[in-house]
Amino acid sequence: MQVAIPLYPRVTALDAIGPYEVLQRVPELEIVFVGAERGEVRTENGLLGLTVDATYADVPAPDVVVVPGGTGSRDHLAGGALVDWLRAVHPTTRFTTSVCTGSLILGAAGLLRGLEATTHWSVHEELARFGAVPVHQRVIEHPARRVITAAGVSAGIDMGLRLISQLIDETAAQAAQVAVEYDPEPPFDAGHPDKVSPEVLARLQTYRRNRA
Repeated sequence: MQVAIPLYPRVTALDAIGPYEVLQRVPELEIVFVGAERGEVRTENGLLGLTVDATYADVPAPDVVVVPGGTGSRDHLAGGALVDWLRAVHPTTRFTTSVCTGSLILGAAGLLRGLEATTHWSVHEELARFGAVPVHQRVIEHPARRVITAAGVSAGIDMGLRLISQLIDETAAQAAQVAVEYDPEPPFDAGHPDKVSPEVLARLQTYRRNRA
């Protein structure tokens, strides 16, 4: 089964690499990084380069699509090559999925209308403008519509494991989880704004402004 992960300038690295890392552990899955053109794209802080190995035209019928987010996701919300490709391939995918603000791109392609969907906590209102119903949940699956969305950044690992369980079986998913030793014990219970102090949120805003 072919799994296509689109890359574009200012993508969030872990949105793409988190799912990739668990999916590529399963021999039945072939991963391909696709984009508007072959070559390197830089992630959102410009420090890391990822390589597009195939163009959208080279991958006309992937079994699975995993759309990562990032600040560059906004460049696709008015349409363009990525959105056109998603609309073309979705009718024949087994699953079309997103991580973080990749859900906005699914929304722009018209794939989330009327569906509960998750994304990064900071863009729930933006997601709703595409007709989705934003929900604070780690992963949301719609098997009948063949759509899965994951919350912010690290949630892509969870989504990748859920995807393996749907495509292969739970044993394969657990084997992949063991392989990457995904056994989280975060040092702080600080994974959502509801859980942290105003001081933490103020620091976060400072960091976000410095990255803009």
